[in-house]
Amino acid sequence: MWALTTLLLLATLEKPILSLHPPWTTIFKGERVTLKCDGYHPLLLELRPISTLWYLGHLLLPSHKKSIEVQTPGVYRCQTRGAPVSDPIHLSVSNDWLILQVPYTPVFEGEPLVLRCRGWYDKVVYKLHYYHDGQAVRYFHSSANYTVLQARASDSGRYQCSGTMRIPVESAPMFSAKVAVTVQVLPWTRPPLPPHGPQPWLLETSRFSSESPRCPDRSRRSPPSRAPPPPGCSSRQVAPRLLGHPPALRRRPWNNRLEP
Repeated sequence: MWALTTLLLLATLEKPILSLHPPWTTIFKGERVTLKCDGYHPLLLELRPISTLWYLGHLLLPSHKKSIEVQTPGVYRCQTRGAPVSDPIHLSVSNDWLILQVPYTPVFEGEPLVLRCRGWYDKVVYKLHYYHDGQAVRYFHSSANYTVLQARASDSGRYQCSGTMRIPVESAPMFSAKVAVTVQVLPWTRPPLPPHGPQPWLLETSRFSSESPRCPDRSRRSPPSRAPPPPGCSSRQVAPRLLGHPPALRRRPWNNRLEP
């Protein structure tokens, strides 16, 4: 019974969430970052020690802790007992003087997009330029993040930064490697358009039927009524308004009738 209950609980586990601290996918050589694996474990499973499996590519790492420090480039994943493998995190290690750091989490439309141009071991970067698909989009006198407050799909592309550093005198302009950024579109932000719009020559009858008060029919013969007509009801009959021009009519030679 215990084994069956445990198997049923394991079958409902969701894949753990892998996070990166600090949240940048590119670091300098010699730096270390922390990876943390968070997963949901039912109380029944908490009675036994929970071990975490770590993967670097297809290599199983020796650690079984909830978080680890790493400095090796590659693709990292984690897994807890019985749960699927987490989504990957790609870590890059650079030996350049200048790197462009982007967040590891996906960026969706309407969310802020933050890019960070960083000098070697946090040296101040002067005459800082940010580029999007080869075009300069922002200039700063010294180190600063480039932020798009509400990202759109058009903000996707390849980003790069350039600047100078004083080592000890001011250097020539240096450029970071280009980094690809994708702004994802939420499925409900763009509802699909109807395949065919309304015909422009249709009569606008629905508006009259919903907005105009129902008037008594004057065409039928009935005893005259002394009651006044409803408010807004005119004794004049208003012809329905055309939204556009109807299709042209042509005459059939064999029956001399007009047909569309």
